[in-house]
Amino acid sequence: MKDDIRAKFNDVSQVYDGQRRQLIPCFDDFYHIPVSLIEPVTERPKILDIGAGTGLLTSFFIEKIPTAQITLIDLSDQMLEMAKRRFSDIPGVEYIVDDYAQYDFQQKYDMIISAFSIHHLSDEEKIKLYHKCYSILNPKGIFINCDQVLGETPYLDSLNKTHWRESIEKSGLSQADISAAYDRTKLDREAPLSQQLIWLKEAGFTDVDCVYKWYFFAVMMGRKV
Repeated sequence: MKDDIRAKFNDVSQVYDGQRRQLIPCFDDFYHIPVSLIEPVTERPKILDIGAGTGLLTSFFIEKIPTAQITLIDLSDQMLEMAKRRFSDIPGVEYIVDDYAQYDFQQKYDMIISAFSIHHLSDEEKIKLYHKCYSILNPKGIFINCDQVLGETPYLDSLNKTHWRESIEKSGLSQADISAAYDRTKLDREAPLSQQLIWLKEAGFTDVDCVYKWYFFAVMMGRKV
């Protein structure tokens, strides 16, 4: 599975960012609301972006906190190459090509963020990751996961996915790009939002909430007191 994920996202790395608005109908809210949640606890907060891809989510955080110390980790070396181009004028950004679910992080962070990545993990891996994220956060640290979630019932899941397909079919993307997007959904292992909020609480997080949801796109958060 991890090899398939790496291959699929290496293949799409060159066009990934350009397709985001068409594939995410709620793009502006989805990427800007997470930034509104943060209150930097230090002048140079350490931010870890897991499943960082091209660094798109991180780019919005840097706009608000240009002094942040950034670490990006992703399975796809080609996606991180795009991130390196994006942040070429920002010194000290760390790039790690590895599986964040297995990686042994040696430092702690003030913020851990993620977008469109954790849904590729099994439920067991998600639970372990949430515990890991809690353990490597500094006190007052925040975890933000912007991701796809499984509908709470089969009916709701079908409704969510149908609405998304109808949206992207009208988005202006080529049929080849749409087909490639559908093909990538075969890698999805989504979990219900309600269950993930429980897992976050069980991992030790407080102030756990879903702060934004649009069909199956959700922004979850939790804090380490």
